Amino acid sequence: MPAPVSLTEILPIDYPIIQAPMLGVTTPDMVAAIANAGGLGSLPVGGLSPEKTADLIRATKARTRKPFAVNLFTHETTLPVDPAELDAMQDWLAGLYAEYGLPFERRGPADFTFYGYRDQVAVLLSERIPVVSFTFGTLEPAVIDSLKRQGSRLIGTATSVREARLLAELGVDAVVAQGVEAGGHRGSFLTDEALPQVGLMALLPQVAAAVSVPVIAAGGLFDAGTVKAVFGLGAAGVQLGSYFLASDESGASAAYKEAVLNAGDTATTLTRAFSGRWARGIRNGFMARVEQSGLAILPYTYQNSLTAALRAYGQQHNLTDLIALWAGQSASQSRRGPCRQLLLSLVDALRRDPEPVF
Repeated sequence: MPAPVSLTEILPIDYPIIQAPMLGVTTPDMVAAIANAGGLGSLPVGGLSPEKTADLIRATKARTRKPFAVNLFTHETTLPVDPAELDAMQDWLAGLYAEYGLPFERRGPADFTFYGYRDQVAVLLSERIPVVSFTFGTLEPAVIDSLKRQGSRLIGTATSVREARLLAELGVDAVVAQGVEAGGHRGSFLTDEALPQVGLMALLPQVAAAVSVPVIAAGGLFDAGTVKAVFGLGAAGVQLGSYFLASDESGASAAYKEAVLNAGDTATTLTRAFSGRWARGIRNGFMARVEQSGLAILPYTYQNSLTAALRAYGQQHNLTDLIALWAGQSASQSRRGPCRQLLLSLVDALRRDPEPVF
């Protein structure tokens, strides 16, 4: 296998390390801290309005003059929902909201407003974002062309070799190979096959052999040893999420951070309970109650919208049974401290290795 092209050759960064975009956890402070330290900070804006997207980009720019990535959700937002299943889930959620003294607003299928990446592209173009990453699907060819014409580098997310090949054919500059160990939502987007659940160590070399663009490893990475291992399997860079979950700049609540730091290797599971889309997080009471209800979980983003106020309440009051505790299988290896220190300590450990990878 030929040596992979380093991310530092195609991206405006010093180190081939990307901070994973974690919606609800990643803050402009986190993105800026990573960018200022030489990595690639990633600002998640999936599902947000164009106005909120612009506000977050400008808030990040106010904290750094370094380039950073903006991450989009590229799923279709017009998925149908069964009205009877919607009513049944809302009946059940109304009771749960009442337990916590929270109001619950019932909605019909036409009452949901979902923003998609097409609503946000104009903002990214006007803000001249140098790196655009995306997950849950692909970008339209016209959007790819418009972003590339202004010089943006594109990074797609794949959870299988087939997805990686499709992304490469569309003209992305790099592919994130997301192993099943990774925390948060699965980036899977092909609907004619079962959910890919391939571990990173099996997925990475197969993806690296299948595509000619640089491959970024994601899932279960937490120290110099694991990072070095994936470079040996063909990675051109790494994407770390749970590594930064307990950092000072993380938007996770105190209880969320404690749950992450105290999680064991078997503490996480894949669930659709919170959002309607498969995601890895620490098991908690809400997951268990949804499973016990026997109800059909609604598609993303209907389920996600209906649980939003409950999740926000859990964050505000440190109630871990109500928080979507997205975390990877190595989340307990997270550390407290400033993002800059966490990133540079990893870089230092890698460079002190007798056989440094960069």
